[in-house]
Amino acid sequence: MKFIDEAKIEVIAGNGGNGVASFNREKYRPFGGPDGGDGGKGGSVWALADNNVNTLIDFRYTKLFRAKNGENGRGSDQYGKGADDIILHMPVGTMIKDVNTGEILADLTENGQRQLLAQGGEGGWGNIHFKSSTNRAPRQKTEGKSGERRDLQLELSVLADVGLLGMPNAGKSTLISAVSNARPKVADYPFTTLHPNLGVVRIGTEKSFVIADIPGLIEGAAEGAGLGHQFLRHLQRTNLLLHIVDIVPFDETADPVKNARSLVKELEKYDPELAEKPRWLVLNKLDIIPEESRDKTVRDFTRRFKWKGPVFQISAVTQAGCMELMEAIYRHIEAERQSLERTQKTSVPEEIRDIDSIDSDDPRFKIIE
Repeated sequence: MKFIDEAKIEVIAGNGGNGVASFNREKYRPFGGPDGGDGGKGGSVWALADNNVNTLIDFRYTKLFRAKNGENGRGSDQYGKGADDIILHMPVGTMIKDVNTGEILADLTENGQRQLLAQGGEGGWGNIHFKSSTNRAPRQKTEGKSGERRDLQLELSVLADVGLLGMPNAGKSTLISAVSNARPKVADYPFTTLHPNLGVVRIGTEKSFVIADIPGLIEGAAEGAGLGHQFLRHLQRTNLLLHIVDIVPFDETADPVKNARSLVKELEKYDPELAEKPRWLVLNKLDIIPEESRDKTVRDFTRRFKWKGPVFQISAVTQAGCMELMEAIYRHIEAERQSLERTQKTSVPEEIRDIDSIDSDDPRFKIIE
């Protein structure tokens, strides 16, 4: 299935039903009073993060979501029925923005997370609410409130542990298909990948992580060239970036070092924090280089690129070095998780961090002498 990561939709909540002015006129109640009921509440529109949904493709074909209006009130103290809410199931990782204001309404990061998108209108009051000792036959009533309406932009950022970045045709799709259950399209021409592909890499029993193959980056992507911001946005949620470099580029006139520098500049332009994420250098297609000259090729590249971080040598086609790379990634991810758990366990609750600010009369604390 094609990976759809953007969609625009319109959501309209239901209007509240109108209140009614009515009077009881039963045969044996000559002084029957007002009995007009309230209108029902209009239906609201909610978003629900759902692990069973992994694309926004449904929102490409259905763009309008309208909740029903509440029923009008009736006589004999009968209230109008409220309308049911509409719940839109969206993938975990969806960001929802108001197109007109730019406000971020929700960032759905957890399964089961709910967010109100459009509030249904409240029902109007019937004349039973206006009865008093001085106004025994009120004719007042109120109309129901209008439901909210919004134009929304949906953006799905891939929730992956590892993101692959590189120039077009660097071998990212071949690598992810070699180490995971993903089966992206692979061919010998640039821009094979037009949509992100997710794969689960399994190291052993209960040892796995998610890797994302992101569309290739070109110069000017930070300004939107090529796949531009679509590419870069997906990298923001990953914990580790693998900078895949085609050591034998598709274009024989291209310079691998220049391409690598260009990619780093695009990251820095788009988001300096993204450029500071942990990033490993992965030199691909070494199987094409004669064995006796591989070490020299790697040394020359890292020297010219002025790279001081981790370097891995692989061949995605023959899978040489791929499993060693995946095992190193898993160890890194586990170390990060354990570090985070230790930090969370040792963190002090907010209300007791500043011991000087504790009120001795506060019932939440007991002073031991």
